[in-house]
Amino acid sequence: MKSHRVRTPGLQLTEHRLQVPLDHAAPEGERIEIFARAVVAIDKVDAAQPWLVFLQGGPGFEGPRPLGPDAPAWLARALADYRVLLLDQRGMGRSSPLGPDDARATAPQALAERLAHYRADAIVRDAECFRRELGVERWSVLGQSFGGFCALAYLSAFPGALREVYFTGGLPTLERPVDEVYRQTYLATMARTRRHYERYPEDRERVRALVERLSTHDVRLPGGDRLTPARLRQLGLMLGMGTGSERLHYLLELPPTSPAFLHDVERASPWARNPLYAVIHEACYANGMTTAWSAERVLPDAYAADPTLLTGEHVGAWMFDEMAALAPFRDAAQRLAERPWPALYDPAALAANEVPCAAAVYVDDMYVPRADSEATARAVRGLRPWITNEYEHDGLNAGGPKVLDRLIAMARGRI
Repeated sequence: MKSHRVRTPGLQLTEHRLQVPLDHAAPEGERIEIFARAVVAIDKVDAAQPWLVFLQGGPGFEGPRPLGPDAPAWLARALADYRVLLLDQRGMGRSSPLGPDDARATAPQALAERLAHYRADAIVRDAECFRRELGVERWSVLGQSFGGFCALAYLSAFPGALREVYFTGGLPTLERPVDEVYRQTYLATMARTRRHYERYPEDRERVRALVERLSTHDVRLPGGDRLTPARLRQLGLMLGMGTGSERLHYLLELPPTSPAFLHDVERASPWARNPLYAVIHEACYANGMTTAWSAERVLPDAYAADPTLLTGEHVGAWMFDEMAALAPFRDAAQRLAERPWPALYDPAALAANEVPCAAAVYVDDMYVPRADSEATARAVRGLRPWITNEYEHDGLNAGGPKVLDRLIAMARGRI
């Protein structure tokens, strides 16, 4: 492992780069580099603090950076108790990033086989490589959204490596097929859309007019992609966050022919910056099944009847035709959609769990259905759920230290 240490105001940061197998089942094969940044409060550098590993949401996003405008709000609370390891999951950030140029240079079948090693089970094994390399006997894990899916896979496969596990907006279903998950998230997104229009009724007519215009006019975003009705409707992705409705309104109130509007629409779309978010998204729900473009197949009829309904975290094959950043992944993504995926979780191991666990389950979570999270909480022995409507899916950051503070207290039996 290669490491570099630096001190910044209030923090000591150590950058680690570690070579791990692309396929953990074939350790003598190709290796990739995984990056993680260790963070410790400057006044606790010499303290014997336990470790906390943060697993990011997505899939397709790197770990947060500890300083600057994107610094996570929960980090200060974590550093009071822990040394924190911020992991860039494979293919993202500084962990052997996989982008359009790599996709163009790789045959579709070979790319699909490669991407099959980018799910939660592989991410967990990357973390285990770091744990062993750092000489840590057991550590704690905090999983946000998709990071919670990874944390559940960790709890299934390596419970002996874990001291505590915290989930925020990230307890996935153990039993429900992927089609049912997307049916539920569509219902939640439609409800959020209608709630938004009740709050900002003029936005419904703005969206209606935009859909009509985009159906007949070739409107281009600054990056060159055509803005289509389907892509416009993806702005509903914002609605699952605490201030999402306001951010959507501020975007829609801009004149639709203005550079500001087109720039903000493009910036609101995460796919170009993080293409793996689209490429392997449905696979994160494939717990022993084939997805076959589930979100596209189960799109409710209501969307055809009402062009103002917005979509959310729903990936479809059409995106790989309309978005230049995704086009190089098109054929590989199709192969992944046809792939029979192995199981991600071990229900028997979870039922016998002895690791202290606590989970924030958000009542109105638009991305991870509450009912599924509650069922999984009941299936994991000793897991204590905190079911709350105080926060949306981004409660871990929106709540500052409060959410993590409560989960720590729950896992340690103080609440």
